[in-house]
Amino acid sequence: MCGRYAASRRPEDLVRLFEVEKWEPEETLAPDWNVAPTKEVYAVLERPVKDAGDGAPVRQMRKLKWGLVPSWAKTPEGGARMINARAETVHEKPSFRRPFLARRCILPADGYYEWVTGTGERELEVEGKKKRPRKQPYFVAPADGSVFAMAGLYEFWRDRTLPDDHPHAWWVTCSVITTEAETGPLGVAPAEGPQSLSDIHPRMPLMLTPDRWDTWLDPSRTDPDDLRPLLEPPPGGLMRAYAVTTAVSNVRNNGAELLEELAGPEEATLF
Repeated sequence: MCGRYAASRRPEDLVRLFEVEKWEPEETLAPDWNVAPTKEVYAVLERPVKDAGDGAPVRQMRKLKWGLVPSWAKTPEGGARMINARAETVHEKPSFRRPFLARRCILPADGYYEWVTGTGERELEVEGKKKRPRKQPYFVAPADGSVFAMAGLYEFWRDRTLPDDHPHAWWVTCSVITTEAETGPLGVAPAEGPQSLSDIHPRMPLMLTPDRWDTWLDPSRTDPDDLRPLLEPPPGGLMRAYAVTTAVSNVRNNGAELLEELAGPEEATLF
């Protein structure tokens, strides 16, 4: 799954990298090293610009709320639970199938966090000696330091309690697509700890390599059989993972220090 990630890249760099044609500087977000559900995040997408006249799709970078609210939802309260969409079923689930066909986006990130319960901790839990096992967070990111382009979906929801001209009448929300975690060796693995992404968690965000960006964002592609190949995981060995401070487990902590690599897990019993 993807329940927390880091997004600290400058918007100007993202605009250049993704060849964005329209971006409003007033939508600038502060660097965020601890992105949690319901926060606003950057998304790269293609759609016509309102009042442009020609109706041609334009590549834009917008800020959206993480946690998809289906267009047919009566209230937005379930959005916090729809932060992830499974690649295997995204084309058929009622909440995701329409956005999959028409509203796909890229969610740029530095990488994502995942928590691991170590062997020693699990054994104590099984024996009933520890009710809440301590978990070690790991940060997972492209081994070459490039932007982690997560496949995403976005949707519009109209708040019928507000008038049409109200600035919050429309919500634009998004979800991260996840896939099965790689079982092969990491591109760069920690000296001690997990040696593959599946050792950390059975799921991971679907990373789009640059050769898939244009096709994924193209709103004219609406055939599910044409789109499903884009949900295939990228080649193995592109990622690295390393232990980070348990401070990231508290969403109120936010700073570059959360990405600092530890020599190993904070407790020797973890692996």
